[in-house]
Amino acid sequence: MYRCEAVTVEGFVQQLAVTYVHHGHLFYVTGQIPEGKDPRAVDAKLIERYDLSVSRWARTRAKAMGRASVQYIRQGRFFVLIATKGRHKFYERESGIRDIRRHPIRYGGYSISYRRGADRKRHVSVRIAPDEYLRLKAHLVGLARHRSVENLWAEFLRLRFEPYAPVRRQLLNILRAVNRLRREAGFEPVPVSALRFRRRVVRPFDRGTARNMLGVTA
Repeated sequence: MYRCEAVTVEGFVQQLAVTYVHHGHLFYVTGQIPEGKDPRAVDAKLIERYDLSVSRWARTRAKAMGRASVQYIRQGRFFVLIATKGRHKFYERESGIRDIRRHPIRYGGYSISYRRGADRKRHVSVRIAPDEYLRLKAHLVGLARHRSVENLWAEFLRLRFEPYAPVRRQLLNILRAVNRLRREAGFEPVPVSALRFRRRVVRPFDRGTARNMLGVTA
């Protein structure tokens, strides 16, 4: 059975970035299922249309023959169909196909792309989307001179973004901006321990994961 419904934003981003994009799925279309339409009926239709319920062996054999691999993932009513390079009816039937190296996928405040790093090689990049980053920075910097260090420490700890390497850098930049203002005002800086540096690895399609992330035991 082909599993495609991610139960959390975190699981959706992890599966898309770490499993699909990391393994060469770079060409995609996105969609939003309208209210009133059954998302699982849409899942079934797309899984059948693109023959997604095939074994790993069949995918390996198809790759050896120059065929593309296509994957489908949905969270809520938002979905992504994403493919590797090669021959596939995905390329014949879908219009507006984008390349993630040029057009990041944005969802849930995240931006997922495939970009060149400091080593000049391309890597999967998961970061806070630019508009969300600016909103978040403005909010926390606005509190810098008006809240206690304990209150700000709690604000940072409550941030929902998983600390992928680019996210960690973004959050450190925000923390530095907050502490710059606090030092100018003669206030105690917020310790770096307010940031979470270890990413939680989740099971994207496991409903128990969603309960546990909310602090509810299964």
